[in-house]
Amino acid sequence: MSLSVFLVDDQRLIRTGFQMMIESDPELRVVGEACDGSAAVEALRQIDADVVLMDIRMPVMDGVQATAELSRMGHRARVLILTTFDLDEYVFAALKAGAAGFLLKDARQEELLSAIHAVADGGSVVAPTATRRLLSHVLDSLPGKAADPRLKTLTGREVDVLQQIAAGANNKEIAERLHLADGTVKSHIGSLLSKLDCRDRVGLVLFAFESGLAKPGGEYLS
Repeated sequence: MSLSVFLVDDQRLIRTGFQMMIESDPELRVVGEACDGSAAVEALRQIDADVVLMDIRMPVMDGVQATAELSRMGHRARVLILTTFDLDEYVFAALKAGAAGFLLKDARQEELLSAIHAVADGGSVVAPTATRRLLSHVLDSLPGKAADPRLKTLTGREVDVLQQIAAGANNKEIAERLHLADGTVKSHIGSLLSKLDCRDRVGLVLFAFESGLAKPGGEYLS
């Protein structure tokens, strides 16, 4: 069964290029396209798509607003943000709005195809190290927040796992560093997703930084 992809970018040549790359994979098909976020939202009211490739900066309605609107609508499509710069401050807002991750526009074809499959399968494609660079770039400009009450619901071991996720560790690395079984790590991550009401690993990383549990550069707060 093929996966459906919807393209959103204000440059026709870029949409055409992405379509050619996507349709080189027999398991993927492009089901529609739009030149701005507003047009995309309207089209997706009628079109069912598994993944939306969303440009971040567009006229009329940008990718952040469109992602937030799709989330509000309850559209099942997973949004993969496209950006020219990996430190684009708009990406943070898009991730907060519900995007599954972000990808640079100059990504190689195999990276693009792999990212689409990953987000369609419920995963995320933002490397934690890239997320830390992004947060390091924008964190100082974010308004101060009171301590998040959800922190009190976490066990000590869940905090340890969350900090490792924010540091960029994968499940195997977390298991080795904390001397846990792979299944135990997966169980802790599932609990974190539930307690913190996060959709995916990206949400966990964002929570760790916003709550002050982790800092850009890999420093932790105890």
